[in-house]
Amino acid sequence: MRVFYIHQYFSTPEGAMGTRSYEFAKELIASGHSVTMLCGSAQRSITGLNQPFSGGQRRGFVEGIEVIEIDLAYSNYDSFPKRIRKFLKFVLKTARIVIVEKYDLLFATSPPLSVVILGVLAKIIRRKSFILEIRDLWPDAAKEMGVITNPLLLGAIGFLERIAYRFADVGIGLSPGICKGMSRFGTLHKEKITLIPNGCDIELFQNVFQDNRLEIPAALSNLLSTKFTAIFCGAHGMANGLDAALDAAEILQKKEALNIVLVFIGDGKTKPHLIKRAEKEQLQNCYFFNSMPKRMLSLVLQRAGIGMMLLRNVPIFYYSTSPNKFFDYIASGLPVINNYPGWVAELIQEAQCGVVVPPDSPEAFADALVEFANLSKEEWKSYSSNALRLAKERFDRKELARKFVKICEQTCEKNL
Repeated sequence: MRVFYIHQYFSTPEGAMGTRSYEFAKELIASGHSVTMLCGSAQRSITGLNQPFSGGQRRGFVEGIEVIEIDLAYSNYDSFPKRIRKFLKFVLKTARIVIVEKYDLLFATSPPLSVVILGVLAKIIRRKSFILEIRDLWPDAAKEMGVITNPLLLGAIGFLERIAYRFADVGIGLSPGICKGMSRFGTLHKEKITLIPNGCDIELFQNVFQDNRLEIPAALSNLLSTKFTAIFCGAHGMANGLDAALDAAEILQKKEALNIVLVFIGDGKTKPHLIKRAEKEQLQNCYFFNSMPKRMLSLVLQRAGIGMMLLRNVPIFYYSTSPNKFFDYIASGLPVINNYPGWVAELIQEAQCGVVVPPDSPEAFADALVEFANLSKEEWKSYSSNALRLAKERFDRKELARKFVKICEQTCEKNL
């Protein structure tokens, strides 16, 4: 089976992006299939290709995956209109590739939702199998956050969403709420939708390996050695609501909880604001570091005290997100503090691998950090063991990848 895999933000573990598509592609290859990955360039991604672009693209093999990378850079700092233009440019630059490449099945992962246009092309023009994966519900999330208010734009995106569900043979959602959202129009029936959440790379986050290229910044290493470190890793965007963590930091500082520090690793549009606010309010317990490769991040998380899960208090987030960082935390055996309700909060409570605090309550967040910082080694290890058990028993990425491969095989067989 020849799979044409479209992920505009594809990255290998050398980058600082999610590696779900990389892992799934590798599992397809291990199962005897071939994979062509179509992607763009992104600020924090590393595709594995190093040669110069020629004619706006470069092409080569990366660990058995044939990668076609389009010379179209994407950044979290881009304005929303600029992002929309880049999404549409990607479709225009790649439509011909989708039409002429040889493959049996096209798999497209969204966002951006614009990639579904390429899936529809494959279905209508090439009559190929089309599997659609939804990682975030659009335009619903953007509408609830107030990012998109123009009714015409919302209508256009909503129409595109309906078209996508109409032509997809199978849908994959990353959370229960996403799966429910994909079926709400009735064009993609529930029995054709499968839940495959983000998973845990147990091998990466549990193995202690030597790599001279990976050196944790000295300042960060010192914090991990001397303080109880609450870590947030990932995008610093509007959806993450990281001001809530700074609100808690302010309370901790007033309480003179000097043994607790909040560490933010990553990048995004709100990061300059967060740094400026921390400086203005003289929050001496907040530290900011650049994005880092997954392999380096695994070394950091193994030494942290607790992982912070934060999102803005927006109802659609409760059941319609599948945050990579949560699965990285528990794969590291790191307890988690979560500040919003929903399916992730329920997992934490059921597994007893952390603590859930009410949204918009910096006092509760600060108190929970103090409580965890004062746990005995045995108590902390209990939470840690529960986190790792949850990762292994329910979210092992290898098992989820095998489930993904089986869906691809079954879909392709039905459409032969």
